[in-house]
Amino acid sequence: MDDAARLPGYPFASRWFVRDGLRQHYVDEGEGAPVLMLHGNPSWSYLWRRLITALRGEHRCLAPDHIGMGLSDKPGEDRYAHTLASRVADLDALTAHLVEHEGVADRGWTLVMHDWGGPIGMAWAARHPGRVARLVVLNTAAFPNPYGERVRPALRLPFWLLRETAAGERLFLRHHAFARLATLPPFGLRRRLPRDVRAAFLAPGRDPGHRVAVRRFVTDIPFGPADRAWPLLVQAAEGVRAFADRPVLIGWGLRDPVFDRAMLREWRRRLPHATVRAYPDAGHYVLEDAHERLVPEIAAFLRR
Repeated sequence: MDDAARLPGYPFASRWFVRDGLRQHYVDEGEGAPVLMLHGNPSWSYLWRRLITALRGEHRCLAPDHIGMGLSDKPGEDRYAHTLASRVADLDALTAHLVEHEGVADRGWTLVMHDWGGPIGMAWAARHPGRVARLVVLNTAAFPNPYGERVRPALRLPFWLLRETAAGERLFLRHHAFARLATLPPFGLRRRLPRDVRAAFLAPGRDPGHRVAVRRFVTDIPFGPADRAWPLLVQAAEGVRAFADRPVLIGWGLRDPVFDRAMLREWRRRLPHATVRAYPDAGHYVLEDAHERLVPEIAAFLRR
């Protein structure tokens, strides 16, 4: 992974921010109003490659890899908490560094979020409401589960297996099963990825010791007040409420088995003035399945 520029469609220079002895990797391309792109699990900044290429002529595109993901350092649980709170703290520190030392504007940011990028991004935005001018929401959630404090029946067994059992731990750490399935239809996508693109998505986790964060993201999913990520999820939901009067674009793959139509309805309820682009033929990785339509939509939204 030292030669990331050789990955298909990812010809970007690597940047690094060091905090508490850990290196966080990020992409910083282009000039103009900042666009902060936050990936989820089990992806990394490679997810944003097409959007960065499309926007960097007019915008400053910032795409970090969460600690333990992508090209960032991959510490064990003895060195890093791997919690939602630690992710938001990382983002706070990185963005402060970018503003104070790298010449990034402190106002007028567009926040683009996918998967775990939603709760991380909105909890951060709730702390900096004057910094973020617009939102782009892609198959994510930043509010309590609209199904209540339960996993709906179709997902109950796989969630229990992955979160609670030794077999689930082996699937994550030994077999990289979660990331492998997420990059295959019909789980994370509807289209089959080219072999080299799928390999690029999976490359950061090629060593079993580099897969801890993928598992910890799943075990940290909050379903109710007893879960430790719950207070920050509530803070993220408050952030969503605060942005109800700002421009929002929602781009949604309707074939997502987790972030489903109920999640999209909840976004529409909370952000009733948002522009919505829903893609019936796209899954969770909507930027892979529908990139020909969605990337131009985002670019046009940012020009308005």
